[in-house]
Amino acid sequence: QGQVVESGGGLVQPGGSLGLSCVVSTNIFSIITLGWYRQAPGKQRDLVARITSAGSTVYADSVKGRFTISRDNAKNLVSLHLNSLKPEDTAVYYCNRVPVMFPWGQGTQVNVSS
Repeated sequence: QGQVVESGGGLVQPGGSLGLSCVVSTNIFSIITLGWYRQAPGKQRDLVARITSAGSTVYADSVKGRFTISRDNAKNLVSLHLNSLKPEDTAVYYCNRVPVMFPWGQGTQVNVSS
C-alpha cells in the first residue's frame, strides 16, 4: 500500500497563484490515474482535477481554466498549479489515486483571503 505526502499550501490573496506538490510512494505510480481533491470546512471532499497515465486531464467546472494538474513519473510526483485563486478555493487539498486507493495524507491547507 502506498503513501502520499502533500506540500505547498499557504495563504494567498484573491487573484494569486500557488503550486502544490504530492509525492506518492508506490511502484505502480506510472500506470494509475491520479487526482487532487479538496475539502472545505463543513463540506465533503471533492475531486477537482485528475490526470491519467497517458497525461489526459479532466477538471471540475469550478476550477477549469484556472488549475493545471501535471505529473512526473520519474519522481512519483503529481502537481497542481492554482491560478486566479478565489476565496471559495480555500480548502485542504489532498492527492490520491482516482478512484481512491491509498490512505489519505495530511493534505495541505490553501487559504485565499485579502
